[in-house]
Formats: sequence, structure tokens, C-alpha cells
Amino acid sequence: MIVYDLECEQAHRFEGWFGSANDFDQQLECKLLCCPICNSGNVVRRPSASYVNTGAVEKPRREKQDPASFSVPQQYANVSPEMVAKVIEHIVKNTEDVGAKFPEEARKIHYNEAPERHIRGTASPRDVESLRDEGIEVVSLPLPPHLTAKTH
Repeated sequence: MIVYDLECEQAHRFEGWFGSANDFDQQLECKLLCCPICNSGNVVRRPSASYVNTGAVEKPRREKQDPASFSVPQQYANVSPEMVAKVIEHIVKNTEDVGAKFPEEARKIHYNEAPERHIRGTASPRDVESLRDEGIEVVSLPLPPHLTAKTH
């Protein structure tokens, strides 16, 4: 497992965990990496702390995959990458993208000022915390850039 420090074009820093350096390169090339804060797909690797070899054996590198056949890396316990991909696809297909107006629309729905519907969009960590403080259920789900352009 390799941990890289990453940064988006908005200067948001975050970690990315990869099975190998090749996995990182493939995901970057296939545009599957995005910022968990602003969802920007323009991500670069930043210098990080030194690596200490523990003697663990790295898995053999896989052949390059095209974006259509690329699977979601295992990141959830007891859930296959295929299932995670299906859940994300289902959410994108069955929700209305309200973009940056997400916090406002979520409040309107919660306070019965707008029709009940399933929405998705972008919100800052502060907005998410405020929504949760108001009793509004919010789930953060970083979507790869190739899925954010899809309409419902």
C-alpha cells in the first residue's frame, strides 16, 4: 500500500491510498482521482514523508486498463469494488444534481419549502457540519469527475 499526499487546483490537500505506484498512475491517467472537498479532477501529487520499507511484498503490476474497464479500488470493508461502483452509478442516476446550491436546497427540502426529492451536489465541510447540526442527513460521496457530468 502506498500513501500519496495529493492537492487539487483549489489547493485542498488530501491523502490517496493506492495498491502501487502503477495504480496511482492508472487512476490519474483515467481521470478517476478527484478532490473530496471540491470534486475537482485536476489533482497533482505533492512531496510527502519518506517511505520506510517494512519488507512487505508488493503485488505484481497490472496491465494498463481503459477507463471503461477500470474498477473501483477496494476501500470499504466487506463490499466489493463492483458493488461500490454500482451504488455510485445508482446514486448519480437517481438524484438531481443541484451543484453548489446543495446546502440551500437541502434546507428548503428539510423545512418543507421545496418539494421532497433526492438531490446531490457540492458543499464545504463547514456546510456539511451545519446541515448535520440542523438534523439534515447528509452523506459525503466523492464522485470521480467522469460521473459528475452525467445527468439524471
